[in-house]
This record gives sequence, structure tokens and C-alpha cells, in this order.
Amino acid sequence: MLTLYKKEISLFLSSLIGYIVIIVFLLINSLFLWVFPVDSNILSQGYATIEGLFIQAPFVFLFLIPAITMRSFSEEKRSGTLELLLTKPLTDMQIISSKFLSGLTLVVFSLLPTLIYVVFVYLYGSPVGNIDMGGTWGSYIGLLFLASAFVAIGIFVSSITDNQIVSFIVSVFLCGFILLGFEFLYTLNLFGPIDLFIKSLGIQAHYVSMSRGVIDSRDVMYFLSLIILFLLMTKTSLESRKW
Repeated sequence: MLTLYKKEISLFLSSLIGYIVIIVFLLINSLFLWVFPVDSNILSQGYATIEGLFIQAPFVFLFLIPAITMRSFSEEKRSGTLELLLTKPLTDMQIISSKFLSGLTLVVFSLLPTLIYVVFVYLYGSPVGNIDMGGTWGSYIGLLFLASAFVAIGIFVSSITDNQIVSFIVSVFLCGFILLGFEFLYTLNLFGPIDLFIKSLGIQAHYVSMSRGVIDSRDVMYFLSLIILFLLMTKTSLESRKW
């Protein structure tokens, strides 16, 4: 499993897509945080916070993570190497986990440079250190959980098609719906007493909760359940080729 994980990482970093994902993520967030005259601009807000990063990052990930995962199984199926991979002395879950962890690792690589923003705001706040570190770390943890869910969803979609473009489009739609779709349904007030339950099915409610700096076990269980669900669905998708 470790060998396959290293192979997946090296494939990402030996191709342009890995570097493009990291550069695009940093470029978009940097422009909105430091350059463009928008509400999320740190210099124009007048107080020490990088809240704008955690507001816009999910929407950037909404497109970048499907770009990472679209080739996970689609390329293997298209090139005919999936059958060879499945004959290796690895279980389906080990193969899936390797691809999941490699995709998540690339996301972590893209997030690490943003810690420079935290250091800058911490040092140049008035007074020094005038930043809500609890909320900041909670937001980072929430963002990692959100990214993990997107990676799991993207890998599942990639396992059901041999077309990378189709995988990308479907992943964006599915991730977008789970992020905001249930939130939208909640605002319609169509379900009466279960409106709050409908809202809790979406990622946004749990992500916002964690961004406050309070790591609630219900939010953690939600993300873990969502990740495990899509990884198991990926396993089922792979097993269906043997039926």
C-alpha cells in the first residue's frame, strides 16, 4: 500500500496537474486576500483575521479537487491498467486508500503555504498576536475534513467512468450539491419539522460550525461517515467489475 501511495504522489508531482493545483489554489486565495478590493481583503478589513481564506477555499477546492481525483480510476480504466492493478497482492480498500491519501496529501501541500498568512497577520496585528487562533485552527481542521470529503467523492465518481472530463464534471456537481444543496433546500422551508435535519445533511453546516473553533464530535462524525460512505461506494464500484 505504501508503495502505491508513493507511486501516486510521484505521478502527481511528475505531471503538471499537481503543481497547477497548488499554484492556482495559492494564486486565487492570495489575490482575494491581499490584492482585490473585496470584503475578504485582509489589508482593508482593519482587523487581524484570515477568515476570508476559509470562506473562499471551499469554492476553490470545489473545482481543484475534482481536477486532482478525475484521473484516479478513470485513467486506469481507460488505459486498461486497472485489471493489472487489481491483480496485485493488495485489497481493494488498500488501493482505494492509497489513492485517497495521495489526493489528500496534495491538498495538504497546497494548504501549508497559507500558514504564512497566519504568521503575517499574527505578527502585524495590533497588538502582536491579536488573532483568534482557536477559530483559525478550527477552520483549518474543518477545511481538511471538507477536502477529505471532496477527495472521497471525487475518487468514487472516477471509479464509475473511464472519461476524465465526465468524472470532473460529475464530481464538481456532486461536491457542490453536498456542500450547498442541502443548505438551499433548508432555506425553502419545505420540510417543516425536519428542515434542520435536511440542513445537517450538507457539508456547509458542519464546516461553519468547526470554523468557530469548537470541534464538536457530531461534526467530526459527520465528515468521517461521509468519507467512509464514499470510499465504501468506491469499493462496491470496483467489485462490480467482477460480477
